[in-house]
Amino acid sequence: MIETMTPQPPDQFVEDVKVALEHLYDFAFLQNLALAQQLASSKKRPSQTLGHHLRRELIEAIEALSPEPGAAAHAPDMRQYNLLQLHYVEGLTVQDVGQRLGLSTRQTHRSLRKAEASVATILWTRVQSATAVSQSPESAAQLSSVQAEFAQLETTLQPTDLGQLLQEAQKAVAPLAQAREVTFQREEPWPRLVVSVDTAVSRQLLLSVLSRLIQTTREQIITIRGTLGEEMAQLSLSFPTAEPLAHNFASDSVIAPLAEKLGWKMVVEGGNGRYQLQIQIPLHGPVVLVVDDNQGLVELLERYLTGHNCRVIAANSGEEGLAVLNRTTPDAIILDAMMPDVSGWDVLQTIRTRVETAETPVILCSVFNDPELAYALGASHFISKPVSRDQILTALRQLKVV
Repeated sequence: MIETMTPQPPDQFVEDVKVALEHLYDFAFLQNLALAQQLASSKKRPSQTLGHHLRRELIEAIEALSPEPGAAAHAPDMRQYNLLQLHYVEGLTVQDVGQRLGLSTRQTHRSLRKAEASVATILWTRVQSATAVSQSPESAAQLSSVQAEFAQLETTLQPTDLGQLLQEAQKAVAPLAQAREVTFQREEPWPRLVVSVDTAVSRQLLLSVLSRLIQTTREQIITIRGTLGEEMAQLSLSFPTAEPLAHNFASDSVIAPLAEKLGWKMVVEGGNGRYQLQIQIPLHGPVVLVVDDNQGLVELLERYLTGHNCRVIAANSGEEGLAVLNRTTPDAIILDAMMPDVSGWDVLQTIRTRVETAETPVILCSVFNDPELAYALGASHFISKPVSRDQILTALRQLKVV
């Protein structure tokens, strides 16, 4: 039997991780750390600075230590995770963390050092893996594969004009269309199709679809019709071809994974020389308002939820949260109890007195384990901080939001 040993990071790497964790919200400081450059090859988004990317890697490493649901509070894994969340993500002092977890100051410091080493081990493994891939003779093929690209693809939803995206895609494929004497024709009247999508991924998907259609037909007109329903928008692209449909969009190696990532449905109908491709697009997933003065935690929750087709609206204070509720009614609210000025308790009571939000599910999160008070004031669900991905998603599923 061959045992696989987890690579242990050098002491200096562990120290660098500790320093980075201590400056988790100082992007300028993180930007200049050698650690930021070391992790730059680990799924860095083109639009991200090194500082933003390093913080994202640190938070993801902390979350990777989250134990399975139901783990005992005193279990070593749970203790490490809680220490990191409370001290670095939530910003509590070591003394406050110790009191919260029932540990002496000495125990807290000792356990925190172990937790930092665990984070460093996770990040060191990523650095080593990235180095091994870059040095492999097959690395070029691996990095260019469709599977590798889609495995690293992350989506961020935002309200987007689908008609505008379609125009941009048409402009991108115009040279190909001109070479094959294919023209696009929109049916009027064209509705205003605003959907909640990842703009970059959606644009690429539409571009790929149009390219396939142009290559399927020749010297023809592709007619595009847009329709808007209560639950979804639909693009219908009609095109003639003398041969059976050459490209099955539902199984295309590029189009199908992109459509699945976005939650779009591709349906091909027709025959006898004329086909219609229907692209069915959900208008949006559930809208979740996150009200918390901890920007790092807000971003963490946003990353949890956007991956589950939720549209997240963030508010960094109770006052800002109430302002958001004046102009929109979300499907659910995740609310921090302790905030300056207007507390979460006050926000919760206001939510329940408004007709528009009286029935809106509210998940209250607090470092103080007082669910009885939360439920008495109208909370739908209570989570004691630090929160984990599984806790949030389980609560939203129980409330039938996702």
